[in-house]
Amino acid sequence: MQPPPSPFRNVPPPPSLRVVVADDNPVVRAGLTALLSGREDIEVVAEAADGAEAYEAAHAHRPDVVLLDVRMPGVDGISALPYLVGIAPVVMLTYSRESEIVQEALRRGAGGYLVHGEFTADQLVSAVRDIKEGRAHFTSTAAGALLAQLRQGQGTERELPDGLGAAHTTRRLQNGIGLSHFSPPPTFVENLSQLQPAVAQSSPDRSRFRLSAREAEIMDLIASGMNNQQIAATCFISEKTVKNHINRIFAKLHSTSRSEAAAKWLGTAPGSSRGVG
Repeated sequence: MQPPPSPFRNVPPPPSLRVVVADDNPVVRAGLTALLSGREDIEVVAEAADGAEAYEAAHAHRPDVVLLDVRMPGVDGISALPYLVGIAPVVMLTYSRESEIVQEALRRGAGGYLVHGEFTADQLVSAVRDIKEGRAHFTSTAAGALLAQLRQGQGTERELPDGLGAAHTTRRLQNGIGLSHFSPPPTFVENLSQLQPAVAQSSPDRSRFRLSAREAEIMDLIASGMNNQQIAATCFISEKTVKNHINRIFAKLHSTSRSEAAAKWLGTAPGSSRGVG
C-alpha cells in the first residue's frame, strides 16, 4: 500500500532574495557577488559602480535589498540613498566608519550599516536576509555612532566629510538617470533637493555685479562650497574653463578669494546689502 501523496510535493521553492551590489571597487563587488550568489536563496541581479548606476539597477530590477558603498566617484552612496530607499531596503556596506556618516546614512533611510572587517560572511548573509524582513543590522562602529546620536539628541547635526552627500549630485542624478520618474519619500527630514544651499533660491540679482548667466551659476556653486572639479562636472565644462570664469568673477566682485567672493555674493560681507540692486 503506497503512502498518500505529500501535500507539499508540488509546492514551488520560495523565490530568491534579489540583491543589487553597489561598490566602486570591482574586486569588492566580485567578492560580494560570489559570496551571496553561493547561497541558494539569494541572487545578485545587478552590480553598480556608483550611486547613479545603483539607482538605474534598482529601478530596472526592483531588488529586495541594495548593498551600498558610501565613497564612490560620481554619485556617492549618501547622495543616492534617499532615492534608493523608495525602491528597496538599503544596507550600507562600506569601509567608512566616521560617526557623522553613519548618522547621516541612518537619517536618510538606511536599514543597516555594516563596516568591512567587523562582520563574517555568515553575518553578512544573515543581515541581507533580515533587512528584507525589516530587521536592522549594525556592526559595532555603526552601533556606537547610533548610540552617540541618541545621547546627543536628534537635533545635533555635524558636517559630512568633503564631497559626500553633496547637493550638486542631485543635478547629476537627474541629468544622468532621469529621476523625474521617482522622488525621495517625503517622510525624510531632508531630501537631496532640499539640501541644495539657500543660495539657489535667494541669489542676488546678477546684474548688480554684472555677471553673465554662466558666471552667476558658477558663483552659486562656489558659494555652496564646491571645488573647481565639482563645478566642472556639474556644468559639463572643463576645469580650465571654470578657472577662467572664476578669474572674471573675482574681477567683477573685486575679490581675491573664494570666501571673499562668496561673502559679497551672499550679502554677508561687512557693509554689503543682500539682494539690493
